[in-house]
Amino acid sequence: MAERGCPLEAVPLPPEVRESLAELELELSEGDITQKGYEKKRAKLLAHCVPLAQGVDPSLQAESRTSGSLQATAPAAKQQKPRPSNARDERFRSDVHTEAVQAALAKYKERKMPMPSKRRSVLAHAPVGACTPPADLHSAPPDVTTGLVQHQHAHRERPQLASVRGVPRGCGGSVLETAGGVPVNSRVSSKIQQLLNTLKRPKRPPLKEFFVDDFEELLEVQQPDPSQPKPEGSQMVVLKGEPPAMGTDWPPSLLAALQQWGTTQPKAPCLTALDTAGKAICTLTYGKLWSRSLKLSYTLLNKLTSKNEPLLKPGDRVALVFPNSNPVAFMVAFYGCLLAGLVPVPIEVPLTRKDAGSQQVGFLLGSCGITLALTTDACQKGLPKAQTGEVATFKGWPPLTWLLVDGKHLTKPPRDWLPPARDSGTGPAYIEYKTSKEGSTVGVAVPHASLLAQCRALTQACGFSEAETLTNVLDFKRDAGLWHGVLTSVLNRMHVVSIPYALMKANPLSWIQKVCAYKARAALVKSRDMHWSLLAQRGQRDVSLSSLRMLIVADGANPWSISSCDAFLNVFQSRGLRPEVICPCASSPEALTVAIRRPPDLGGPPPRRAVLSMSGLSHGVIRVDAEEKLSVLTVQDVGQVMPGANVCVVKVEGTPYLCKTDEVGEICVNSSATATAYYGLLGITKNVFETVPVTAGGAPVSDRPFTRTGLLGFIGPDDLVFVVGKLDGLMVVGVRRHNADDIVATALAVEPMKFVYRGR
Repeated sequence: MAERGCPLEAVPLPPEVRESLAELELELSEGDITQKGYEKKRAKLLAHCVPLAQGVDPSLQAESRTSGSLQATAPAAKQQKPRPSNARDERFRSDVHTEAVQAALAKYKERKMPMPSKRRSVLAHAPVGACTPPADLHSAPPDVTTGLVQHQHAHRERPQLASVRGVPRGCGGSVLETAGGVPVNSRVSSKIQQLLNTLKRPKRPPLKEFFVDDFEELLEVQQPDPSQPKPEGSQMVVLKGEPPAMGTDWPPSLLAALQQWGTTQPKAPCLTALDTAGKAICTLTYGKLWSRSLKLSYTLLNKLTSKNEPLLKPGDRVALVFPNSNPVAFMVAFYGCLLAGLVPVPIEVPLTRKDAGSQQVGFLLGSCGITLALTTDACQKGLPKAQTGEVATFKGWPPLTWLLVDGKHLTKPPRDWLPPARDSGTGPAYIEYKTSKEGSTVGVAVPHASLLAQCRALTQACGFSEAETLTNVLDFKRDAGLWHGVLTSVLNRMHVVSIPYALMKANPLSWIQKVCAYKARAALVKSRDMHWSLLAQRGQRDVSLSSLRMLIVADGANPWSISSCDAFLNVFQSRGLRPEVICPCASSPEALTVAIRRPPDLGGPPPRRAVLSMSGLSHGVIRVDAEEKLSVLTVQDVGQVMPGANVCVVKVEGTPYLCKTDEVGEICVNSSATATAYYGLLGITKNVFETVPVTAGGAPVSDRPFTRTGLLGFIGPDDLVFVVGKLDGLMVVGVRRHNADDIVATALAVEPMKFVYRGR
């Protein structure tokens, strides 16, 4: 700057600028910034504090300072000796870093404060007094914050930085030696020593420690309370149902009944489907059901090929993917598979590609060896698609071929063609999926003989006759909705009015309106539907239920169903509903229908209810209590056992000993109308479908195996069956057993009208 005639004098800088410059010097010495970045930031800081010389631009002043500094350091850089291998790179060096660090340390040593740096947290671990500043290389260090004095001794080597980044430079600390004798800092060596100590520990305790019993650490086994109630009755005997009806003019098989009604009564209504507004959109006659099912079976057997070979052969399993709003297409697909000798497997429509529930269904499809899925055109359009436009492969599902059952996609068979129907034998007629409480999905196989026996038993127990009308609110793809609305109805040439789920949500009173409109003789509902009707019945005075002779409550085995039945009867008794019409029933996927209450005109005993102590039930004992107490559970009977069935109650755990008459256990059924296996799962099949109940002396009660139903209950007066819970909902707390249904029943007993069930 003197060459340009602009001499400058040293100007004192504010403290904050000095601190910023000291911090900048420390960052350069630590290698956080480059030499160029350091000079740029330093010039920017000093530009605001140095007064402007006359006629000199501030940028020229910064340029002069930078050039002067470079000229002073250039000779020193040429004379510098080669650096050691661990020295910093030349671009990270600073000409004045030693003076800056020394001045900053001296200043903050007096204040007893940590250095203002990005590594302030590191310096804060050790007091400033314990740190030793770098060696004094200059007897009188210049004022590095002004940037106006030429620095000397720039050619000297600066002190080496600490080799450990986590430790402040110059800080003293205890030094330990590792196994190799290399001294390291105590902070690092403590971690290494801890790791070494861990590695030196033996992987397993000495042999003698395995035989040392530490009684203090043993868990205390809870002893049973000697005052708890215990069963006191005698051992129960196997309950036998009424014998099957003999001499009845029934068709020899379900498919024979379909052919008979389809050819002799082609215009008789079979199924009526409703839309979400409650209007009938389609009425399937028995003639149409027979012709469409025949057309589908011909297409399945003759028009589907893979590598010039038939894709399907008799006995193969086929998935049925239909929504709850299309019972007509499902019924055609179901009977089309039966006519072709195939095994239908109804499943739910998958919502997304990675639906957790559909993954379990995919496991079922894979275990059944399914390669073909039947659906409708409208349903396929709603399924997730791949980039190619085809139906996407769902997570966990096997590769599937999709076939549409709409008429335009099927081939009409020749006039004289008849399918090779297999409606007998031990093979499964259909497979119904079941989801356990752990979330796993299994397939319950129902053979042809059991299918026909179930339809005949329901016909005898319910007194179904030809041309009767049944209103079905349940899911027609499984459980009671399938047994009554798709199978037994065809055996008796009944007319089924199917109420879709969406219509029930929009108009909960729709099923009562259809009972009144079609003069239905029977209705199939759940206690949830009765609750909905109670909430929506206000203002509906033109409905009548006088035509009903049976109101089948499919979930009558649940303890809370009694509250909905009582409330429904109180409201609709004035509109033609008779008390004896309400018929609860109990069922399970393994045993199908276990028991159902008969109306008096069919020879059924009067209904009963039991007021049981909750404390006694928690110990598996039946104790009658007063109804006024809050700690009681009121349950209703689910009727008598099915015709041709033998029923007993066995202990829940261990050997299936017969229970006593005042003891709660699992209900087991021996009948020709039950399922026979979990498809492809031989292990759990033997435990559930081949149970042999024994007496207290160990003698088997029968030479035929029983099927576990998963229902917990007992046999009451008049040989009526009472169900108090399910095995899947059993909760064991200590020595007491509680059921999830009891919690719902208790809540409903307090405010029954505030609970509406929206789940199927």
